[in-house]
Amino acid sequence: MINKETIQTLTEEWLSGNDYFLVDINFGADDRIVIEIDHADGVWIEDCAELSRFLQERLGDELGEFELEVGSAGLGQPFKVAQQYINHVGDMVEVLDLEGKKFQGILKAVDGNNFTVTVQEKQKQEGKKRPVLVEVDKTYAMDGVKYAKYLLAFK
Repeated sequence: MINKETIQTLTEEWLSGNDYFLVDINFGADDRIVIEIDHADGVWIEDCAELSRFLQERLGDELGEFELEVGSAGLGQPFKVAQQYINHVGDMVEVLDLEGKKFQGILKAVDGNNFTVTVQEKQKQEGKKRPVLVEVDKTYAMDGVKYAKYLLAFK
């Protein structure tokens, strides 16, 4: 019987020889297994096909009626694993905190389960009539936000 652990073990076996990392494995109600992988430089369709063939060869008849889908985590989708945060240090991200506040800033650092984003906030300064924009670092736990995701920038 195929289960998530079996798929994860085989996927990680294939990934160990590559620079890819596992983002998620999802068993759908429609007998579909969706595997999401990612890479610092993006995901190539050829590698998705290679992983799919590898899994089909290893699982053989065990795969049965399951439909196997291998793809990238998706640009602009919320981060699911720490490696995604690490890969986007220095990039513009959007964060929705647990209070429902959404902000954008530069992902400055990742330390264990925490990440720091530099945002611009208006702050009242002594001697000034109007608030001025000031860069502020905000640190959050990865599981302490509703989501964080890479923001595509069109220049």
